[in-house]
Amino acid sequence: MQVLSVSFFLFFLFLLLSPRETRADETKSDRVYIVYMGATTSSDGSYRYDHAQIMTSVLKRKQNALVHTYRHGFSGFAAHLTEEEANSIAQKPGVVSVFEDRVLQLHTTRSWDFLHYQTDLETDSNPGSVSDSKSQGQDDSIIGILDTGIWPESESFSDKNMGSVPTRWKGTCMGSDDIDSFKCNRKLIGARYYNVSDAGSAKYHSARDRIGHGTHVASTAAGNSLPDVSYYGLASGTAKGGSPSSRIAMYRVCNSFGCQGSAILAAFDDAIADGVDVLSLSLGSSALFRPEFSTDPIAIGAYHAVANNITVVCSAGNDGPSSQTVVNVAPWIFTVAATTIDRDFESDVALGGNKKIKGEGINFANLKKTPSYPLIYGSSAKSNSSKVDDARNCKPDSLEENKIKGRIVLCDNDDTEYSPKEKLDELKRLGGVGLVLNDDETRAVASKYGDFPLTVVSSKDASEILSYINSTKNPVATILATVTVEEYKPAPAVAYFSSRGPSYATKNLLKPDIAAPGVNILAAWIGNDTEEAPKGKDPPLFNLLSGTSMACPHVSGIAATVKAQNPSWSPSAIRSAIMTTAIQKNNLKAPITTQSGAAATAYDYGAGEVNPTGSLQPGLVYETDIGDYLQFLCNYGYDISTIKLISPTLPDGFTCPKTANADLISDMNYPSIAVSKFNGKESKKVSRTVTNVGSDAETQYTVSVSPASGVDVKVIPDTLKFTKNTKKLSYQVIFSSNGSSPVKGAVFGSITWTNGKYKVRSPFVVSSD
Repeated sequence: MQVLSVSFFLFFLFLLLSPRETRADETKSDRVYIVYMGATTSSDGSYRYDHAQIMTSVLKRKQNALVHTYRHGFSGFAAHLTEEEANSIAQKPGVVSVFEDRVLQLHTTRSWDFLHYQTDLETDSNPGSVSDSKSQGQDDSIIGILDTGIWPESESFSDKNMGSVPTRWKGTCMGSDDIDSFKCNRKLIGARYYNVSDAGSAKYHSARDRIGHGTHVASTAAGNSLPDVSYYGLASGTAKGGSPSSRIAMYRVCNSFGCQGSAILAAFDDAIADGVDVLSLSLGSSALFRPEFSTDPIAIGAYHAVANNITVVCSAGNDGPSSQTVVNVAPWIFTVAATTIDRDFESDVALGGNKKIKGEGINFANLKKTPSYPLIYGSSAKSNSSKVDDARNCKPDSLEENKIKGRIVLCDNDDTEYSPKEKLDELKRLGGVGLVLNDDETRAVASKYGDFPLTVVSSKDASEILSYINSTKNPVATILATVTVEEYKPAPAVAYFSSRGPSYATKNLLKPDIAAPGVNILAAWIGNDTEEAPKGKDPPLFNLLSGTSMACPHVSGIAATVKAQNPSWSPSAIRSAIMTTAIQKNNLKAPITTQSGAAATAYDYGAGEVNPTGSLQPGLVYETDIGDYLQFLCNYGYDISTIKLISPTLPDGFTCPKTANADLISDMNYPSIAVSKFNGKESKKVSRTVTNVGSDAETQYTVSVSPASGVDVKVIPDTLKFTKNTKKLSYQVIFSSNGSSPVKGAVFGSITWTNGKYKVRSPFVVSSD
């Protein structure tokens, strides 16, 4: 394809953008659309000829239409267009897709509390942390983070004792409104920002974080090791990121309204040119909005990043525990679910008669330690005009003030109309002194309630409290101050909010891929957040957050560590190393469960809980190359002409076979296996290829199978013999009915290869749907 030099094209744009009048009706129905044109064909940032032609035609019609251009990792642009213009451009040669610029969201818990986000810094009490990375030579790993920005003054991002910036880094530290105070260093080596495309929105010209999420995520991924930190005395210990010696590049793509798709693509485009090793995105769509891969900004940007040897790690979403809610499901994305850690924040309820009920929550209240406050159930404080169900749930305007004032109130939380924070505010308004909330789901995730005494109890314990109220003439209680409980068991457990599989796109690809800590994670925070500070306290330098947002940077940090140890490894080899060494047992040496206590499956946590040290020595890896991903697109339904635009340099002889169909996705060389439409009448076969990366060139692996109910699993061959000249070997897995009972729904098992030194485990799921 023809290309235009950047200097020539910019000169041409200057001529086009000379001042002229713009009629009001010209932009009346404009919206921002993204025009995606597939891969770039130049390594120097030159525009493809067709790319330049379409952009100039838009600019001739409309001054200042352009929002972003993409030319480093892929081709395209974002511009103000009418629907008619967008439809017209979509028909032009060289265009893969045209779609509206949607706003994606940070993957933080939105469960009525202040727990906005979720990231995990390793603490001393948290098992499985990576050993000191200084000894591992990680200084050259660069983690790019697409988020809300960063607080550069945090000690988590100090460059003390760090070497010089890697020479391959080509990025920048953009000038900003607060240029005198915002400075990059040898730790925070780059910072960019992308303002929203809405002309009516205020522009914020800085990569400085004004929300906190990006700072928390960045320090979880690569923050320095800092001793004696806490959240106002809670969760005290040493905090450090997954890869403390890695460098950070921040790309601010989000604001308080969300994360614009066009900005996300611009950040991907820049990050590819800047030279990052890992990209971490704790954001995405909701489970309700399920874009096609060709209209999903994250899937598009991630594909081209992976094609440029960058590992892309994304959060799975916070729409659990419902099934088929996982997002960021493209096979080139490393998708992360969230689990709990072995730490709890206990705020107990003391009842009269020396009875104590365990509760969960973070509050800095100062009630008496002895049970001396009258206790009432919400339904007993019902106003004359309200319904019993509204009152027992303590909905605003459903309670009598004279029955609430001076009392602790037991409230149910089985409705979703009002959040616990709104119920808290209502009780405060009516003069209540405390709230005991009955909620099984949020019982395991400690929300923050400031200086108001609020704690969450299980439905079983709530029944005991209600029984005490009903059997006692003058029931009394108090809510005790929060304490940190270490070595909590069982842990990990899959967080209730963590989005679940199967993938909405196809049941022949298992998602999520892996799970990592994402509940009540301590990490760095913005330094001016007075709203987060309890009454009379300074703003916190560290904060506790929950969500798959927090799980994602755990894996990003580990991926950076694996990359530093193995610079030549591909993104798929890094993903394989992390997945095949995952654990499936909790600290009781029992299978990991969900927070409801049910056994977790691969739809909940993928391959299992991430194992930071095990991933450094995987033994074998499954390499999924660009040819595999292109074949996936064929099997998913894309035609060869579209695929040629996405990736103009195809493997020799590549074409979409006439037999391409969704069932063949199961055959992609992925570290997990998913087979759908299994009726038991005929067998299903899949193939896999593994590469020996262990310390022994001459070695032999044997296979073992953890079977699934109703399915017979045969692996051929059952032994793999590697030599100095044979580093790659293939095997076939045959799934057939064992005659005991037909498969209904999904059943789960695993295949494990071992040579006595390494164990390489691949989960599988067989479904009848």
